[in-house]
Amino acid sequence: MKFAHQFKETLDRESFPEHWRAAAIPYSQLKKCLKKVRQELEEIGLDKETLQQLLAAQTVSPDGEPVPMARYNLDQAPSHSLRPCLSVFVHFQDGQAVDAALSPASRAFLQKLSGAQSSPPVLRLPAAPDASQSALAPVKSPEAGLERIEVPLVFDGEFFNILQSDVDSLDALQQQEERSMETDIIALSEEVSAVTKPHKFAKSDLNRWREIFELYVDAQVFFSSHELDHGSRSSVKAVQQLVWFQKEIQSRDLLKKFKVPSSRVAYSRFLELNATLLQNLKFQEINKTAITKILKKFDKRTSLGASVSFRQAVRSQQFLAGNVAKKLCARLSQEVVSVVPRVDDYICPICFSIAWYPVRLRCSHLFCVRCVIKMQRENKKQCAICRDDGVMEADLSNIDKDLEKFMRLYFRKETDEKQRCNEIERGRELFGDEYRHSSCSVM
Repeated sequence: MKFAHQFKETLDRESFPEHWRAAAIPYSQLKKCLKKVRQELEEIGLDKETLQQLLAAQTVSPDGEPVPMARYNLDQAPSHSLRPCLSVFVHFQDGQAVDAALSPASRAFLQKLSGAQSSPPVLRLPAAPDASQSALAPVKSPEAGLERIEVPLVFDGEFFNILQSDVDSLDALQQQEERSMETDIIALSEEVSAVTKPHKFAKSDLNRWREIFELYVDAQVFFSSHELDHGSRSSVKAVQQLVWFQKEIQSRDLLKKFKVPSSRVAYSRFLELNATLLQNLKFQEINKTAITKILKKFDKRTSLGASVSFRQAVRSQQFLAGNVAKKLCARLSQEVVSVVPRVDDYICPICFSIAWYPVRLRCSHLFCVRCVIKMQRENKKQCAICRDDGVMEADLSNIDKDLEKFMRLYFRKETDEKQRCNEIERGRELFGDEYRHSSCSVM
């Protein structure tokens, strides 16, 4: 299937909003314009093969330095539109091209320019030709004996200005969608914060949402931190990861375990945000592919090598340079996922369980009280992370009271379990391996 049909079918199949489709790359229009570019070049003797020879050949400047015989640039015009410019550098002597590297086809083309050069109207052409002109204008180069001839074209300028205009529209659309989604993300953050806030006498879904977000982080829907597939995910892979996440939620019956009714509403909104992110990613992918395809087709038909120069010249700080899904996913993690504290952020680096009671050494690194006591007993003076000699001076004043309260508030289950493990370990130290911990003692 040709890409033009595939592009149209994708836009229809994905049910993108109408204003998204209106901003999509006009691939078919660009293909028609490309045909005009090729015809225009062939009419003045610059077929694909001749252009290839000119762009590959080199001439020598008066300083003895090699310079390309032809160059194609995309410059910014004062109106901020792209101004394509095809320049040919060649030595002329008595109206004859004398560069030895010229092929017969290139020599014939330059001989044609030499004839045009002798015409007074052509010599009066300005350096920045009007788009309506189709003549070939030689311009004297500062180096003696070397002439720069600009080939003023009409339809390549039209091609790149259509493309530039559409990239501008995509930039504006992306900024609009980002603002809209950021508003939704902040609203969701407030909802999740309300249903996960710990209460003594009211219901809270703190543990359910913590498990949901742990699964979401493990899914790495939009970008991966794994060594084998590090980086942003494609839309196809993102769909797979999002499906895996939803299946895990269903298999654990987490939605049925919600105690606060508004948690279901918040979860539905969370999925909707991810679906919108996915749509943004798909739309960005298909349009980036369209740009890449049409530029490759331009280079294939003309040999002008515009793929690289367009991306350097185009004024796109959003659509081509950025990744909307990655940016918004980072915002989602910052504003929503981080609302629910994760146990992994409060792990003791020695025993890899929650750092309870939290002892903060003078170097600011955090350990559980049990591991600090063990280090002191074994006369280990250095911090296990930075090797600062602050372990032996740690005492009760090093317990972070504010963090202790925070842990009891948000990690009661984990701190109770860690306290129980500490008591069992202490009991075995005092009474031997036969010690059995009991939460209730009968006197």
